[in-house]
Amino acid sequence: MERDQRRVLRAEVLLVLGVSLGASAVYAAVSLIAKLTASKPLSQQHATLNPSQAPGRPWLDLTYQLLGIFFALIPALLAVHLLSRDAAAGSVWARLGIDRRKPLFDLGSGAALAAVIGIPGLGLYLLARAIGVNATVVPAALPHAWWAIPVLVLSAIQNAVLEEVVVVGYLLTRLRQLGWSTVTVVATSALLRGSYHLYQGFGAFVGNAVMGVVFALFFLRTRRVAPLIVAHTILDIVSFVGYALFANRLPFLH
Repeated sequence: MERDQRRVLRAEVLLVLGVSLGASAVYAAVSLIAKLTASKPLSQQHATLNPSQAPGRPWLDLTYQLLGIFFALIPALLAVHLLSRDAAAGSVWARLGIDRRKPLFDLGSGAALAAVIGIPGLGLYLLARAIGVNATVVPAALPHAWWAIPVLVLSAIQNAVLEEVVVVGYLLTRLRQLGWSTVTVVATSALLRGSYHLYQGFGAFVGNAVMGVVFALFFLRTRRVAPLIVAHTILDIVSFVGYALFANRLPFLH
């Protein structure tokens, strides 16, 4: 690859991350600093996911939620669009492994990945909170409205698509094109994934970084993002919807 092409690709990667999860990583780091310098210990603070955007005004709240989900997907679509511009590289959807060629493999391996990541992940979260290095995570804080569960499911899908397309499919593809080694691209993807979860605490950083290593290696081996989207969607649906439905019955989550 010529020097000018490398410079263009590096700038492209920085811009894509700057309007998506790279910016989230910076905000998450600042949020963690704010928590660590607050008057209460980190373990006594909360990190709320899926909060209400207009308390007491359910229809306006729903509108905000749907708009947030829609616009959060734009960076993923941008990343796919940029990859599609690669000359003579073939279908971008096939290259990313987001197609209908292997539906059983995508669903089966996605479910297996969710189990491998999810069960130890819950244990790591509880341990991190117990030793004081993680905030209490509130996965859902929507009002008791008819649309709450569907919005949580859509939010889970949006998170999965955005993160797996940008942090795995796009980022690993571009970094390999820039000539980075396998170890470096896996570490970069994993550290980025952990970084934009820092607002939850150090346990979330470690857990998500480990997840990032597993997902990056899986993609490099299979060249398919679809199973990662399936796995991530399952993990988030269980977290978001499970908390909304059963938090009052499971006191260890509080």
